[in-house]
Amino acid sequence: MKYSKMKLAQEALKHKGFLQKIPAVFRMIKAWRSGRYNMKFTDILFPALALVYVLSPIDLIPDFVPFIGALDDLAVLAFAIPMLLKEVDKYLIWEYQQKDNPMPNKIIDAEIVE
Repeated sequence: MKYSKMKLAQEALKHKGFLQKIPAVFRMIKAWRSGRYNMKFTDILFPALALVYVLSPIDLIPDFVPFIGALDDLAVLAFAIPMLLKEVDKYLIWEYQQKDNPMPNKIIDAEIVE
């Protein structure tokens, strides 16, 4: 069975919720670069390096080795994607807290039940 890097990357990107959070990744990086959002540099560096490694033709285990050649790419993605998603989740919470809610925690209409 032959595996291509692009096929493996597609499989890894099927991680729950990853595709929906891609726009948030770009917003997070933009907010971080502008100084509005604080995060460790390594929290974005490791996932970026993982993506470069997976797309790069240079590997620790060459891809022409059946099945085993793809395992190093999968291992790198299995490490990087959850790390990135964890940081994006923290960013989304921060982003929500930054929004101006005109009436936070106010009851508009209620009914008393006895």
